[in-house]
Amino acid sequence: MPSGVATDAIDMRASGGNGGSSGLPPSYGDGDDSFRPGDTPQRAYVTGVILALGGILMFFSALVSALVVRKGLSAAVWQTIEVPRILWLNTLILLGSSATLVRSRNSFRAGDESGFRHWWGVTTTLGLFFLGGQLAAWRQLVAAGVYLATNASSSFFYVLTAAHGLHLLGGIAAMVVVAFRPGRRLRRGTAVGVASIYWHFLDALWLGLFALLVLQDKL
Repeated sequence: MPSGVATDAIDMRASGGNGGSSGLPPSYGDGDDSFRPGDTPQRAYVTGVILALGGILMFFSALVSALVVRKGLSAAVWQTIEVPRILWLNTLILLGSSATLVRSRNSFRAGDESGFRHWWGVTTTLGLFFLGGQLAAWRQLVAAGVYLATNASSSFFYVLTAAHGLHLLGGIAAMVVVAFRPGRRLRRGTAVGVASIYWHFLDALWLGLFALLVLQDKL
């Protein structure tokens, strides 16, 4: 083997095998969007959140099934509570948060960091407003003398809204973490996508629960 070739081969091995001087493995792609060996693929996170959402859906399906069965067993004495009107406003707020979230993701894809942070923050704030509205609905029921143990209908109302509120609170925490989490654009994009899937799911879930609470007399 010629001495020059042997020297080049030794230099290559000493520098990590890619002709560089850092000894780091080669990167794939360019800039902050590069994918490096050891990075978890985005589809793994998406699959994980979908599995988690499946578990949440099964949990709420069990609650809804219990409501339907309980109502069927005592239809003659079932007393449906009057749903506080503020829930209509709360529903509009949550729908609006999904719209602002879409706008935030569009800004992120376009590389508009300030627009992304603005609309992401608006979405998070609307989520907080929604939770505040849910607490206001509870206070209205308490003021009317309707408590958790007043009747079966009120029990399911409190349990369903509380369970959804706790899951949304977790979503808000995730939104805050994503907003201030440093990292390469690829990783942030994955976090933004996963958080958005979760948020839109809770939005759709609330629409189903709200329809159930309003129309339970017709079940």
